[in-house]
Amino acid sequence: MTKGFVIIPFEKRLKSNFKKLNEEWLEKYFVVEPYDAQLLENCEEEIIEKGGHIFFGMLEGLVIGTYALLPPKNNVVELGKMAITATYQGKGYGQQLLHHSVKTAKENGYSEMLLYSNRKLKNSIYLYRKFGFIEEPIKDSPYERGNIKMRLLL
Repeated sequence: MTKGFVIIPFEKRLKSNFKKLNEEWLEKYFVVEPYDAQLLENCEEEIIEKGGHIFFGMLEGLVIGTYALLPPKNNVVELGKMAITATYQGKGYGQQLLHHSVKTAKENGYSEMLLYSNRKLKNSIYLYRKFGFIEEPIKDSPYERGNIKMRLLL
């Protein structure tokens, strides 16, 4: 664990950070798609109230990262909206968020975790593979940019 870094569940007062952190990376590499905007603008209604989870990575009181486990379908949960602000990337915080997401999914009894990403995000893909995610054919990406789908059996 990186010193001073904690991961906490969603709190209303931190809601704007979820949107801000995700827009930061989306605008850097891609665009904010309509589905992104819907989830980011209405994260409580679209994620929390439908049975999903949002977590924040905090370093000495500052929100530096986030991720969501989208509402499960058939005991499969989707990892989405994982972001670390640029200043703190490459320091192991994303790895800690990913570890936390897998642990949380297991604790909730989900059988599998899937995610959609883009091959352009080489560091992210490397990290997912390191954690045991396996690439599978895409039939149904909810994102225009989603050109890789990965799954992890829990």
